[in-house]
Amino acid sequence: MANYYNEIDPYAAQWLRNLVAAGHVPAGDVDARSIVDVQPEDLHGYTQCHFFAGIGGWSLAARIAGWPEDRELWTGSCPCQPFSVAGRGEGTSDERHLWPEWFRLIADCRPAVIMGEQSPGAIKHGWLDAVGDDLEAEGYQFDAVDIPAYALGADHLRQRLWFVADISRERLPISQCQAVQRTGRWEEGEAASRGHGWPPQSGLVPVVHGIPGRVGGIKAAGNAIVPQVAAEVIAAYMECQP
Repeated sequence: MANYYNEIDPYAAQWLRNLVAAGHVPAGDVDARSIVDVQPEDLHGYTQCHFFAGIGGWSLAARIAGWPEDRELWTGSCPCQPFSVAGRGEGTSDERHLWPEWFRLIADCRPAVIMGEQSPGAIKHGWLDAVGDDLEAEGYQFDAVDIPAYALGADHLRQRLWFVADISRERLPISQCQAVQRTGRWEEGEAASRGHGWPPQSGLVPVVHGIPGRVGGIKAAGNAIVPQVAAEVIAAYMECQP
């Protein structure tokens, strides 16, 4: 029932090992190889597999949402740099476009439930459509929703796409579930953000020259998902099962 974590960044991978050792995220093995080098047989025996795992946000989100640790789940937050407005905008031609590599493993292992996240800038590059088409071609039912961090009261925007794919094809769309429509917070936050340009309030200590560890920490935190938002997506899936 151990978790499998795949994370190529050395700093984030070690941080994740520390979190596992401290019991902050479920026990598991951290594989620091590129996903390009991971083979389907490497994943045999793992109940939950987290790709592009960062510092374990999806695993923590599953725990927050009450997802049983012995229930199959694959998650992933593919690199957003090819699609982010802060990047070069090369889209699917960028070598960091790694959905095809993750899909290679999905198609071979066929996990029951897959959940993922991406920057909304990926839409104009056709990323979300391609992901949905690939998964539906393998027999999965696919649904996606756009939930920003401020929808749950965070002091920063962090707009993100979230998707769920289910091999059973017997569930309602997560976008129709109450777990992603809580008490009007989303709408209120959206209005406030659009009207005032809500500034980031991360709470992280600014970068100081000569302290590379702090740079690594900020990079790892910046690439991480917001677990509380992911937990809402997982809760929505659990709520919408027949």
